[in-house]
Amino acid sequence: MKTKTTELDVDFIGGERPLSKEEEAQISNYIQTQKILREKKQIRSTTIRRNKALA
Repeated sequence: MKTKTTELDVDFIGGERPLSKEEEAQISNYIQTQKILREKKQIRSTTIRRNKALA
């Protein structure tokens, strides 16, 4: 397994200020969209496997 050669000394990632309501909404929308896309992809791959098994 590869080990890290450079270790960063940080306490947080991002800015020093808290997220605004708009930024929180954008992140939430992005996560929801990615979840839906992941579920569609999983359903599609399951259907393809089932169809191949039936053939």
